[in-house]
Amino acid sequence: MFELTQGQVDSFQNDGYVFAQDMVDDATIETVRQSYERMFRGEFATGVLPDEVNWQEGKSDPSLTRQICCGWKGDFDVARTVLRSDIGRACATLGGWPGARVFVDNVLWKPAGTRALGMHQDAAYLPWMNPQEMVSCWIALDDTAAEGGTMQVVKGSHKWATAKPEGEFHGPEDYQKYMRQAAKVEGVEEPQVVPIVVKKGSGSFHHGRVWHGSGPNESGNPRRSLVVHCISSETKFVPEHIAIGVGPIYGRYMHRDGNPLMDEAYFPILWTKDGYRTPWIDDYMTAA
Repeated sequence: MFELTQGQVDSFQNDGYVFAQDMVDDATIETVRQSYERMFRGEFATGVLPDEVNWQEGKSDPSLTRQICCGWKGDFDVARTVLRSDIGRACATLGGWPGARVFVDNVLWKPAGTRALGMHQDAAYLPWMNPQEMVSCWIALDDTAAEGGTMQVVKGSHKWATAKPEGEFHGPEDYQKYMRQAAKVEGVEEPQVVPIVVKKGSGSFHHGRVWHGSGPNESGNPRRSLVVHCISSETKFVPEHIAIGVGPIYGRYMHRDGNPLMDEAYFPILWTKDGYRTPWIDDYMTAA
């Protein structure tokens, strides 16, 4: 369990990101790494397929980053980190929200030699949410290095406008192209790209409008990470925008009677100022 300092909160507000140390212990890291091995073979301990399985062993391009979204739904060990209340509290604090719920997680594995991930803004894909806001917790499961394909963030880019999503996400030739275009619109001639270089178990938080992505892994080591994307506990669907962005995937969870509330079965609340937390989470986290 950890808690952000006021200095970290202030840094986040100024820069759009902040480093965080020692969020996950070595034993948990090893357990989650083993989960990654299973999941990318198509083995899901809960019996539930995650919402997006973008890479599978023996079927997918080995030069691309391995990615699964909503891994917490498919693996109990991943869930034990994703559903932590302290991560929710930190995201709510940074977002200025009364509480935080999980929107999605990213199970990411970038072996040596794999290609880049295109720079983007998370919030650009969320026009079907109100508020259109997100705070993300990025946790390294390996020691990271600038040349090892670690995540990069663009300092201060949370103050830029939300751009239209463009380009290829997996393996683009120029992974910073659209970020530079956005910088030019903002009058920023030399955007400051900051690599997240941390020891395993540490990581960072970033704002939903911060431009981020990663270059190719030019090291001899894998780069595995787990990302928890949180939204406000009060976020609601915007039904008329549900077909935009990733809406066709997560829009399946919208009530068909026009009720805009987000169901806690799929978007559980991790923490609120008044002490509420989705009741079933703790039992789920102690499951086999």
